[in-house]
Amino acid sequence: GYRVSLQGNFFGRNDTYMTFPEYNPRKHIKLDPPMDIQSNATASKCQIWWSVGNAPWYLADILQYELQYKEYSMSWEVALNKTLLSSLPQVEIEAAELRSGIAYTARVRCKVSENEISYHSQWSEWSQTTVFQRADVPKVSGKILNTKTMQYVFIPLSFGTLLYLFWSCKFSSRRQKASPALTFPRQLLSFSRSIVCTMGILR
Repeated sequence: GYRVSLQGNFFGRNDTYMTFPEYNPRKHIKLDPPMDIQSNATASKCQIWWSVGNAPWYLADILQYELQYKEYSMSWEVALNKTLLSSLPQVEIEAAELRSGIAYTARVRCKVSENEISYHSQWSEWSQTTVFQRADVPKVSGKILNTKTMQYVFIPLSFGTLLYLFWSCKFSSRRQKASPALTFPRQLLSFSRSIVCTMGILR
């Protein structure tokens, strides 16, 4: 601890004023703001991270952070605040909290955790800002959906029809004088061509 006093010449006489009779620096800390804040936004979430390399190593694991973010065009007075429980220099924002197509900006500050008894600090100044925007979820074309649906229905139906033709030709060949080797391959060839043409249209 320290004793802090103020000395000066006031109205022609020297006086000493005791400002802090017992001052402990570890109870009056103000850290530098976090550095190198960066962000990466996807369609599901936005990740924000930063560095506290300017903080003493013995405080790094007992820091807490406050994140502030807002729409880029709005004032900081209407920004949303998140006090982070983890001492890790990172945070995630769910996409549901962000509006699609809107640019956002965020900043962060730090101090010693409220649960720490050996040290005490006030909030640092705010860091520099990072700008991010939620990525839009790609929309599947209705035409593609219809094509895939037709494929899922058409392929099993084609095999069923092919099986039906096979058994029909097998039984009818017994009643006809024509050779089965000539009857069934022609029907099969004709049906195969129709399948190939239909699949080409679907693609």
